[in-house]
Formats: sequence, structure tokens, C-alpha cells
Amino acid sequence: MKSGLKVFAPATVANVGVGYDILGFAIDKPGDEIIVRQGKKKGLVITKITGCKKKLPLEVEKNTAGYGAQKLLEHLGLEDEPIEMEIHKKMPFGSGLGSSAASAAGGVYAINEYLRRPLFSKELARFAVLGESVADGAIHGDNVIPSLLGGIVLIRDNDTFDFIKIPVPPGLHAFVIYPHVEIMTRDARAVLADQVELKKHIRQNGNLGALISGFYTSNLELIQRSLQDHIIEPQRAKLVPHFYELQNIALTNGAMNYTISGAGPSMFGFCLNSLIGENILEKLKSHLADKGIESDFYISTINTTGTYKY
Repeated sequence: MKSGLKVFAPATVANVGVGYDILGFAIDKPGDEIIVRQGKKKGLVITKITGCKKKLPLEVEKNTAGYGAQKLLEHLGLEDEPIEMEIHKKMPFGSGLGSSAASAAGGVYAINEYLRRPLFSKELARFAVLGESVADGAIHGDNVIPSLLGGIVLIRDNDTFDFIKIPVPPGLHAFVIYPHVEIMTRDARAVLADQVELKKHIRQNGNLGALISGFYTSNLELIQRSLQDHIIEPQRAKLVPHFYELQNIALTNGAMNYTISGAGPSMFGFCLNSLIGENILEKLKSHLADKGIESDFYISTINTTGTYKY
């Protein structure tokens, strides 16, 4: 009889300003917990979901953790293997921190560990991406692959799951604030224009290329110069209450940048140390409280571990 196990899959920041749908990184917390154990009947069964206020389905094919795990089992020819899965959501829905991605990453990782690692972690990426697609109907790995593998990830091509792990500059910290308002990914995608002005496209590509170079060379000044989003942030800022006021507070208190995390409403920035980040977050939280909005915040170095068993 196989013993059960528990894994943790971390939250992520996607887009990183200039890398819409192709760039993301993992942070230490929050995250989701997945438990798997031997089942009582053939096939994968989700027996329990907590922390979701009954918003998530137990049906495997409709659940991000379940669907990716099921596709992995089918790939291995083990779809009849009796397995029970529990999902414990420990991060908010619609937060812009990759909630559905963390579940998808945790689901495939847990199954692979339970089966004694038939695949390398990198090979699990395609199944995790398929799992997350259940949530918003899109194939993109900028949340789920960093959650699975950790670090900073550049997606060269989403359709073929072609991605590159980017070096993490030492000492770089990320701060994240999550205001308690809800923005669903589908709605955040709906506000985006289908066409991009050529001049903005050129500027954005220049910033993305320079940002990647800054990560490889640990050039923090270049990273800071490059984190200017000319395409997505201007369209989505109206969805996030008081965005530009908050951005000004962050930038005038030592943030290297300040923009929307994923689809929002969470926002993030890089800073040089945790003290700077903590000071910024206290000011942001106070400003939101003055506007009648509760918030949570997190500060983290780039999480290079990703999903892990514990």
C-alpha cells in the first residue's frame, strides 16, 4: 500500500509588467496544499476542497488540480490507479497571484511524487499548464510553471510549452499587496484591446529584452529602467481601485517599480531589501484602509524552490 503525501505549491507574480503571458516568478507565500493517498476505487477522485467557500467543483475534469493530474495519469497509462486527492486553498481567488495555477502545479506534482517520480519536474509543466487552462480557457504558463519549478520563467512559446528559467539576481526582493476586491481573469482579459500600436510594441519589446538581460547580469539599475509597461498596465489600471495613487506611494518610498500582478487586483514591485519593502507595504496598506479597503501583503525573495513535498 502506497503512503499518502502532502505538497505545497506557491503563489506567483505573472506578466512582471512587460512580459504579458510569457514572464512570471514564484514567491514564498501564500500557496495551496494538495494531499494524495491511495483511493478506494479505480481512478482519481477529489474527496475534499477547503478554503474555497464551495466555489470549486469536485469533478476532476472541471478542477484545475484534478484535470492536470488526470492528464498526467493518462499519459502514464495509469488512469485506473485508485487515488484520492484533497485540495486546501490557502490563497484567495481572483487575486492575481496564480490561485488556479498553484492548484494545478500542486496536483501534478503530488501525483508524480505519489507514483515515485516517473517524470522529471520539468516534464510535468505541460500537464500543469493544461490543468490551469480549466480556470480561464487559455493556455499560458507564466503562473503555473514558476509555481511548479520556482524562480523566474520566460515562456518562449505557450503552445509547445517551450520555456526558459532565468537567473535570479541575488538580493532582489518582491513585495506584493492584495486589496480585498475581486477581479476575475476572464474580465481582466476582456478589457484588453486586440491590436497594439507599433510604437508601443517596439518600446515594450525593448524593455522586455533589457529586463531579461538585467536578470542575467544582475544589473539592478537596468532591471529598474526596464520595468515600464506601455501596453497592459494602462488598460487594466482602471480595474484596480486607486492604482495610480498606490503606485506613486511605492515609487516615492524606494520601490524599483510598481504594477499589477497578473490580472490583479494584487500589485507588486521589486526592492533592494526587506526593510524597504516592509515600509512600502505599511504605507500602501494604510492608504487602502483610509479608502475603506482591507488588504493583505507579502514580502519575499524570488522563490527558487517552487512546489515541494513536506
